[in-house]
Amino acid sequence: MTATAPRTPDGEHPPRPRPVPYDPELEPGLAHCRELIERIPLRAGTILANRAHFATLVPPAEEVIGDAPVTCEHVTVPGPAGAPDVELTVLRPRGAVHDAPGLYSVHGGGMILGNRFFGLAGLVEDVLRHGAVAATVEYRLAPEHPAPAAAEDCYAGLLWFAGHAAELGVDPARVVVGGASAGGGLSAALALMARDRGGPALAGQLLDCPMLDDRNDTLSSRQYDGIGIWDRANNDTAWTALLGADRGTDAVSPYAAPSRARDLSGLPPAFVSVGAAEVFRDEAVDYATRIWATGGQAELHVWSGGFHGFSGFSPDAEVSRAAGAVRHSWLERVLGGTGRSR
Repeated sequence: MTATAPRTPDGEHPPRPRPVPYDPELEPGLAHCRELIERIPLRAGTILANRAHFATLVPPAEEVIGDAPVTCEHVTVPGPAGAPDVELTVLRPRGAVHDAPGLYSVHGGGMILGNRFFGLAGLVEDVLRHGAVAATVEYRLAPEHPAPAAAEDCYAGLLWFAGHAAELGVDPARVVVGGASAGGGLSAALALMARDRGGPALAGQLLDCPMLDDRNDTLSSRQYDGIGIWDRANNDTAWTALLGADRGTDAVSPYAAPSRARDLSGLPPAFVSVGAAEVFRDEAVDYATRIWATGGQAELHVWSGGFHGFSGFSPDAEVSRAAGAVRHSWLERVLGGTGRSR
């Protein structure tokens, strides 16, 4: 069970427990991240303002790709039954590709912010480094579209991606789902949905600082209440927007909050990476531990002094370079080599 903060005899939480200190090499990146992204406190009444600000920080795909030898195609695919179609952007190494690894990417933003181009630079790097064909999915955001809209949109896009593997040049046996933060949580949900619905078969799930548990009551969530990036209050705002009155109750689906899944057996190999100095630390550790308890495969990395999303904002720090190296190592091992161009 996920570690939770103790309560006083009257049922109230004690003062915030002492947080794990940040790696000093990461602190300039943390300050820049807070100034750039979290200028407006994220609360129920400021979601739209935050969304508008966030949109100014995410350039279009063509600008991100620039001169990189990567092609970009925007496609519209069938959405969930009775719901709108879903937009995807497909990235390929320039030139004909066949039997390539497939990377299905889900963006972060707490399921209330962002679009499919958020984090695209890293996906371009993955395409080039691993010879992969990648797709990034646009999903509906809360609170306008509460759960299960986001997960169902992502699953619809995954069905299209796997179903069109041959024409995309993808080896259907080497498809990995992945993302950071909300994207990590949604990727975990996709692995559960694919298992429960009989496919598509997945080679792995890459869960980077994943958002997994709507209860937001772990010790690490209490340690980072009012400090750091994506603190406990931001997390509360996002989960409440997604789940409304169901939040914290037994009505919450594991496809909305994967930590709610009672059975984590039969899942594809998981890569779980998280900072030691962030809200999501304890739920990420718990998720990997529960996969191991079923005899499943999980690789867990908890990075000393790492804040939420540290490697993206402090890429030259030693801990960030180490985190990037093990991530690529896991992808190479799970994908079994790179794609072949001709």
